[in-house]
Amino acid sequence: MKTKNVKITILACLFCLFTLVACKKKDDTPTSTIQSTVQTNVQSGTWRITKFIDSGTDETSHFTGYNFSFKVTGVLNASNGTNSYDGTWGITDSNSNDDTQDDLDFNINFNLTNDFQDLNDDWDFISQSATKIELIDVSGGGGGTDYLTFEKN
Repeated sequence: MKTKNVKITILACLFCLFTLVACKKKDDTPTSTIQSTVQTNVQSGTWRITKFIDSGTDETSHFTGYNFSFKVTGVLNASNGTNSYDGTWGITDSNSNDDTQDDLDFNINFNLTNDFQDLNDDWDFISQSATKIELIDVSGGGGGTDYLTFEKN
């Protein structure tokens, strides 16, 4: 009888150990909170592109002098004092169930046929703060990897 109790105790301990090891720590910040924080941050002030790498080619200079305003209405304005272009922006949640920043997409769309069309995408977040947003897009089908960074003016 004593051997049976020892075996049950050992099995119970092993079960608890495997359960603890197998559990993934969930991000305590819900996606909706992260989304709201990013929206608030980006709508405050103007931003500039400090990095735009398009499939390995640095095209940051195409946006030198442009200030970007992310409006509450979803309008994205880029202006350099001479030229002004309007597009749209938004942040969407892919709704996977792990509620992390990785679920969010930063969507940009300019209905243009100039350099601004290269910004059109559903970007994934690398990092975000009140003064800097780093984005990435990995194209499917053997395409390249694009990087986009906005910094607050």
